[in-house]
Amino acid sequence: MIVPGCSVAYVVRHEREAPQVPCPCGLSTRILTAADGAPCSVHVTVIRDALLHYHRHTTEVYYILEGSGKIELDGAWHAVEPGTVVWIPPGVRHRVFSPEGLRTIVFALPAFDPQDEWLVSSENEKPV
Repeated sequence: MIVPGCSVAYVVRHEREAPQVPCPCGLSTRILTAADGAPCSVHVTVIRDALLHYHRHTTEVYYILEGSGKIELDGAWHAVEPGTVVWIPPGVRHRVFSPEGLRTIVFALPAFDPQDEWLVSSENEKPV
């Protein structure tokens, strides 16, 4: 069955079959992406010390699988551990810090677009 807005009927892929790429958050395994024709994306990302960033158009949901740490959301820090879910609407500046590293599912809608990842610095903001 073809879902409206999708160019393929479905995708079945195991995490071990997906490419791993470095990103401002850490190391991301990109299981489902826009290149698959999907309206959303699913990544499994290992994070230790992410760069502070935001997305202008993308909503993200993190679901923590392993490890613990803290996430900064618009300047406020929150503890995270396995079983924690974090909803991050567009425009919310965020980063994760975890000395031991944590492993999280990152669900993005619309599908992750690298042009919509904006680093925050003391001087200015720029796309990654």
